Amino acid sequence: MLLAAFTSTGPREVSPDATLVPRLLQKDVSAFEQLYDRHSRLVYGLVLRILQQASISEEVVQEVFLQLWRNADQYDPSRGPFVPWLCTMARNRALDRLRLKSERQRRREDQPDELPSAVVAPEYEKVLDDKRRAERVRALMASLSPQQKKAIELAYFEGLSHSEIAAALEEPLGTVKSWIRNGLLRLKEGLQATS
Repeated sequence: MLLAAFTSTGPREVSPDATLVPRLLQKDVSAFEQLYDRHSRLVYGLVLRILQQASISEEVVQEVFLQLWRNADQYDPSRGPFVPWLCTMARNRALDRLRLKSERQRRREDQPDELPSAVVAPEYEKVLDDKRRAERVRALMASLSPQQKKAIELAYFEGLSHSEIAAALEEPLGTVKSWIRNGLLRLKEGLQATS
């Protein structure tokens, strides 16, 4: 019964996450590694889109998976599939980091005597990999319906709640939730197909 709740494909088909999440609750390191391997690129792409900085995005991804390891029991399969829950956790963590960055910037502006921090150029291969990943996400986003694309952008890149999106788009809340859920599933399938 518990495994059926983790599936997003149907009651008879068991998604890979459905077998990994219960093992993660038992602090199975192998299950954690598999979940990380399966979803770290998706989480990184989402966080990078929000933060626009590779090094900070990598830190946030590590924080998200550390939070998953420590608090896997907070996932409630009756509220929805694992991947959107993980992406929501990543989005919230990235938005928190963005707010913290804004606060630090304001403090720096108040203290003009501080020297600017040194800028380190990322490695060429990493920049190229990030560029390819960004192009893949852009292409997948472009393949969504205009409604799905707008709803996902408002939710994950503007930080609006589902209710705020429904009000902004003048659509019923259930419709907005469906657009976001179905859009995220299409994005996930597209990213997994290219991995």
